[in-house]
Amino acid sequence: MDGEVVLLTGASEGIGRALAKQLSAKGARLMLVARNQARLDTLIAELPGEAVAFALDLTELDRLSELIAATLAHYGRLDRLILNAGITMWSRVEDLTDLSVLERVMRVNYLATAHLAHAALPALKQSRGHYAVVSSLTGLTGVPTRSGYCASKHAVMGFFDALRIELRGTGVDVTLLCPDFVVTQTHKRAMGADGQALGETPMQESKIMTADACAAQMIKAIEKRQRLWLGSARGRLGRWLKLLAPGLIDALAARAIERRR
Repeated sequence: MDGEVVLLTGASEGIGRALAKQLSAKGARLMLVARNQARLDTLIAELPGEAVAFALDLTELDRLSELIAATLAHYGRLDRLILNAGITMWSRVEDLTDLSVLERVMRVNYLATAHLAHAALPALKQSRGHYAVVSSLTGLTGVPTRSGYCASKHAVMGFFDALRIELRGTGVDVTLLCPDFVVTQTHKRAMGADGQALGETPMQESKIMTADACAAQMIKAIEKRQRLWLGSARGRLGRWLKLLAPGLIDALAARAIERRR
């Protein structure tokens, strides 16, 4: 990736921050996007390579073309768009008291991602570039207490599978990245049944993958322009069990949430 221009969303923390550090070490020239300017500034101070911060709430859909224009104005090109920004929720459907949770998750995880992908398409076609999209294993199967999040990630998977087919012959590739549970701040800010942030992670973090380890594996898949990366052995197994033994994968998903890992 040495010398490539990479636009990375959700860059200020978690997987995004880890990706930024590892991409910079590989020589990528970065346009880093998140809502918090201060966290972006501290990140840039830690990077060995060239990087620019662009503070933006991606749900401001009418500003996404501005982001692409700023990238092209600064670097002159765009080689890879890594769509990492996202939010999550934790609640059984019957416990939801604020159904706007479902709309907020869909707006950030799916609509903003799809709109930005559309805005970047002319630049990526010109460079024969690459979409790398951080989805989730929940984009492949339902997981209890994550209904709205699952729905948004299923939408992401469908959108980019369709876009991949449309882009055949253009030189633009699509990689879908599906991590398992990862240690990030996202879980602490997950919305509960009332739409408010949980404030603490519901995960047993000692038992799940770190953001650094996840980012390192993702980058290998991104460099190869791999079609699909599944972030755990149980995720790879689950993909086939859903076809062959769907009742079993339902039970495994329920057990994983009960154990919070």
